[in-house]
Amino acid sequence: MKKDNSLSPLIEFRHIRKEFGPVIANADLNFFVKEANIHAIIGENGAGKSTAMKMLYGMYAPTEGQILLRGQICNFHSPHPAIAKGIGMVHQHFMLAGSHSVLDNILLGAEATPAFFPIKRKKAKEELCHIMEQYGILASLDALVGDLSVGEQQRVEILKILYRKSEILILDEPTAVLTPQEIKDLFANLRKMREQGKTILIITHKLKEVMALADKTTVFRAGNVVAEKVVKESSVEELSQLMVGRKVDLRVRVNAKPVPVIDNPVLEIKNLCVLSQGSKKAKIPKLNLNVRAGEIVGIAGVEGNGQSELIKAIIFAKEKKYRNSGSIIIDGINANNYTCEEIRKLGVSLLAENRLKESLLLHKTLLENYLLGHHQNEKFQNKGFLRWQNIKQETITALNEYNIHPRNPLNMVAELSGGNQQKLVVARELLHAPKLLIAAQPTRGVDIGAIESIHKKIFSLRNAGTGILLLSAELDEILALSDRILVMFNGEIVAEFTHEDADEVKIGFFMGGGKIGEAS
Repeated sequence: MKKDNSLSPLIEFRHIRKEFGPVIANADLNFFVKEANIHAIIGENGAGKSTAMKMLYGMYAPTEGQILLRGQICNFHSPHPAIAKGIGMVHQHFMLAGSHSVLDNILLGAEATPAFFPIKRKKAKEELCHIMEQYGILASLDALVGDLSVGEQQRVEILKILYRKSEILILDEPTAVLTPQEIKDLFANLRKMREQGKTILIITHKLKEVMALADKTTVFRAGNVVAEKVVKESSVEELSQLMVGRKVDLRVRVNAKPVPVIDNPVLEIKNLCVLSQGSKKAKIPKLNLNVRAGEIVGIAGVEGNGQSELIKAIIFAKEKKYRNSGSIIIDGINANNYTCEEIRKLGVSLLAENRLKESLLLHKTLLENYLLGHHQNEKFQNKGFLRWQNIKQETITALNEYNIHPRNPLNMVAELSGGNQQKLVVARELLHAPKLLIAAQPTRGVDIGAIESIHKKIFSLRNAGTGILLLSAELDEILALSDRILVMFNGEIVAEFTHEDADEVKIGFFMGGGKIGEAS
């Protein structure tokens, strides 16, 4: 039974300020959250959303101000008292031990048993089965976490905090790496939890999802609350303008002129075969595709259907573990025996899927990260000596052009929000107009204003003659940008559409494994 949430607020932020040295993450936050509501926290990258929620969870202590829980001041100085008060948090990057079972991960840190006394696993299993049935969140308790999909791992994180009796759930970018079906399932679970009286706070950039799920939203901008809206009384257009401070337009094609596509492809993939490591089973059995200069070819597909293997086969063409057979031809040159560095010298830029593992050195400065891959650029070095003044000026220009905060090139990348980290990678990889851009999840985790900017940059490259291979879990992004759309399932191209004849329903049908001739 849903509780009466018309009484006093469950959570209040009163004049909260948070400083990290000279950086002001939150200036003067004042807002409240009602009980048994789904409450969205939205704003641009670096607006202070995650910082505010981490203060509620006890990961940070406010510099000034008070957080109230049920009318009582509760400025927690660690997560332990927050958990004891019924607050749980699912972070954007999950905190799970992949080599252990689902049950072990849920019990880790939750069972307060004396030393040398065994944990009552049978009782824990019974309780978890009851929780799964109550909220419709299913998981195999004996499965290894490392064998689970991202969506399944997220369910483990949610079960973990429900097992700890959390009444308040904080979810940081919960749909960033989920498939459309997993998002649908998550929303159904969250609605059920709300009906059971749980209060859910969601940090997100995805305004369509806010409109579909949330009861109320608080809009952050530059460390302050600029608006609080009842969702059913607002719109995507209004919320985006409140977030960014201006009108946002994601329709990059509206005023775009057709670009003549050159027949000679900048990328040809012929009969590519990639075997699963340690197995004779093909992750990509036999793939053929091409990307021509001046066109964007979008790969639509649920993650895990060979997209990652395709990228590695191109970038690491020489390494047999990534390309068992077939040919990679870049701008007419057979690159089968080319190293990653040599392939990049052919004019290939990469926006990698996982910026933390593949694109950034977190404990190096913005300046050093902006230089990665461009050490040989004559603007940045002379006779082997780096020209640091030029590098610094180029970095500052990029920070301004891409609206990356904080603007200090000597800040560590680890100090940036995820969205600002992504914008730094995009700025670096588009530094020189490449012949071929491989853009994998180019706007993952960035706000709507940054999406607009990145889309325009990608489209400008296309208009200048760059061939672009776009891989995205966001079907809206594929539909908005692509000149041609290839649907990938189980490592094969199962359907092809032009931009003009692209149909979201049909593409979704093929993404789910539908066969040609079965589609209505």
